[in-house]
Amino acid sequence: MKKNKIKELGIVEMKNFLSYDEKIEEKTNTFEKIMIIYEMAIEELKTKINILQKEFKVFYNYDLIDHVNSRIKKPESIINKMKKKGNELTYKEMIQNINDIAGVRIVCQLKDDIFKIRNLVEKIPGINIEKEKDYVNHPKESGYSSYHMIVKVPVTLSKQIIYVKVEIQIRTMAMDFWASLEHKMKYKTDKQINKKDSKELVNYAKIVNKMDNKIMLMNN
Repeated sequence: MKKNKIKELGIVEMKNFLSYDEKIEEKTNTFEKIMIIYEMAIEELKTKINILQKEFKVFYNYDLIDHVNSRIKKPESIINKMKKKGNELTYKEMIQNINDIAGVRIVCQLKDDIFKIRNLVEKIPGINIEKEKDYVNHPKESGYSSYHMIVKVPVTLSKQIIYVKVEIQIRTMAMDFWASLEHKMKYKTDKQINKKDSKELVNYAKIVNKMDNKIMLMNN
């Protein structure tokens, strides 16, 4: 037998993959390696979701999923979130406590399709659901509406399988338009949004919700 024979695949959690007790420094090789693993998890999940999208389009002539977006959280955003949560700035703390470093957004046309997609994600082999938040039936005070899932995605490397946390957001096109606009107004500008505009955004969110409900009823 060959001396360099690869050992049988081991299954490990992301936080146990390497020793990450060192402090976070954005430009180290460690940080780059971790981010690449998160990117792998996104690609793995997107592949499975794209298969679902094509299945419904081709076999059922139904556009269940309109489009899929993804992103990796920026280093400064990760660090700011860790500081707000009171986490020690180490890689181990980052992996364990920041669940939305890798994010996938699934956008659909109809409100009731959100829950169909959620149920399909649950049935994807190997995907484990860690947490769920239903902001569709229970919107935030700001008016934000979407369905959130934290899932663990298996990333298969040559010597082991690593389970990596990815946040999934499922929302309608109307919800996505509102959320993108609200995010841009609140976080992408230097000016703070005033109370009047905040109330207007909440009102627009209610209008979006009514529109989604009416379109869903019309379709049914």
